[in-house]
Amino acid sequence: MGILDRFQIDGQVAVVTGGGRGIGEAIALGLADAGADVVVAARRTAEVEAVAEKIRAKGRRALAVTCDVMDIEQVKALAARARDEMGGLTCWVSNAGGADDRVARTLLELPERQWDFQMNLNLKAVWTGAQAAADIMKDSGGGTIINISSQAANRASPFNGPYAVAKSGVNNLTQTLGAELARYNIRVNGVSPGPIPTEVFMEFLGLKEEDLPQMGERMNIPLGRLGDPEDIAPAVVYLASEASSWMTGQTITINGGS
Repeated sequence: MGILDRFQIDGQVAVVTGGGRGIGEAIALGLADAGADVVVAARRTAEVEAVAEKIRAKGRRALAVTCDVMDIEQVKALAARARDEMGGLTCWVSNAGGADDRVARTLLELPERQWDFQMNLNLKAVWTGAQAAADIMKDSGGGTIINISSQAANRASPFNGPYAVAKSGVNNLTQTLGAELARYNIRVNGVSPGPIPTEVFMEFLGLKEEDLPQMGERMNIPLGRLGDPEDIAPAVVYLASEASSWMTGQTITINGGS
């Protein structure tokens, strides 16, 4: 097998949560380009259906599923649909995340509801997704679980504390799951993006499209620009492939050097 062959994931079935736009869409399309069939899941039906059509246009099978990852029964049903309707489940990407009202607050000002919402969406849903996926993978030879974290997990994040705390938990969850699930041939790794102008990012910082070219310099990013969703997809393909077969419990940071 040549080195490039190890990056191919032909025959795999991947689930991508939060796959209707932004980083999730780029991941779903990247996995399809590398050979996988993809289940695209998110709360907005029209968006996941549009991404599924793009995947089919690449010659891969796709299934669009409307799913709220904060509902554990919906997450279990999502995993079961991948198995039953797509013939298996070999890769699970927990990408869904964010905040509901996108208002910057200090931890002192934060209402309890906002703390609970962010912990449920950004941390608990990663655990429930891994549990649902692993329950299937452990009986079918193994697989990969890939958790999308954030570089906010590794530094003080004033006015964005709950998100950063949750993502820090995701990093430890990735390590712990990697150790616990290795005996089932299930590898668990993560990707930690730096600043990427997703819808949530733009609204949270109050940015407009014309602001973006200057943001790389304003944020002191050594490579001089914000990231693109497509910057994250190659790392996910690597973690889903045999190229990373001796890697588990790790989180890759992709942030332009910031």
